[in-house]
Amino acid sequence: MGRVTVSRRVLRLRQGVPAHRPDTLAAEEPMEIRVGGRPLTVTMRTPGNDFDLAVGFLAGEGVLHAADHLAGIRYCAGATADGGNTYNVVDVALAAGVPAPDASLERNFYTTSSCGLCGKASLDAVRATAPWSVAEDGLRVTPELLSALPERLRAAQKVFDRTGGLHAAGLFDAEGRLLCLREDVGRHNAVDKVVGHALREGLLPARGTVLMVSGRASFELVQKAVMAGIPLLAAVSAPSSLAAELAEESGLTLVGFLRGDSMNVYTRPDRIETTRTEDPTDPLEDPTDDRLTAARRAGADGPA
Repeated sequence: MGRVTVSRRVLRLRQGVPAHRPDTLAAEEPMEIRVGGRPLTVTMRTPGNDFDLAVGFLAGEGVLHAADHLAGIRYCAGATADGGNTYNVVDVALAAGVPAPDASLERNFYTTSSCGLCGKASLDAVRATAPWSVAEDGLRVTPELLSALPERLRAAQKVFDRTGGLHAAGLFDAEGRLLCLREDVGRHNAVDKVVGHALREGLLPARGTVLMVSGRASFELVQKAVMAGIPLLAAVSAPSSLAAELAEESGLTLVGFLRGDSMNVYTRPDRIETTRTEDPTDPLEDPTDDRLTAARRAGADGPA
């Protein structure tokens, strides 16, 4: 079985004084996803919850919508020259009557851990039609509940404590209870693992839930939330412009820069219950303000 972490000997310098010591790194290995024996894509991921990852990926692409769409899932033996099993090739069997993925979804190049869109034929292929709408979801949460989620997410990150190098995604209910948490070197993989778990447990559409992610909110993460029927996506860092556009079109509530008691609500603010009126003395931020730019850079997560 693939390892979640790897130990590596490093040279550590403190105030110029060298010392050799072991360091724990988050593992990153390729995983090929096949459907009915046919290769579909390769993603770089942290081993673990691989079946959830494969199922969540297919849910995001509109191939799977429910647990009964799955006939089975397995690791493929014979992946090496000597017939061994690397546990890096997963084959998903679809139930009878479930259409196989469209050929246009096939990715000829591997999907990197930092960018789930690499190798997509076109942006139109990503704008998959969701099997349900999040626009009518009646979820209501308070700012106080949202403010508590980043710490709850962080507290549940067991592998991050050992490596400091993993993204996390967590699915919470309307009371703030953690339903599922997954970690991965790729933020999109972490979300796929959460969605895959939810699908296999018969929880899709995940109505009345909040998806909390440890990094930025990209277009693809919004798309994955919409495809899973999740009405609110919250991120500790910034969303992209395309993410906000898709959230607006889909009726999803998008929250960014969720840190402490501060947050930006980009779309569908009606789902967040506030008891106070807007502060007229709070000046509008000038996006060209160098101080604002510097603050956002200081708070932004890395490229991975």
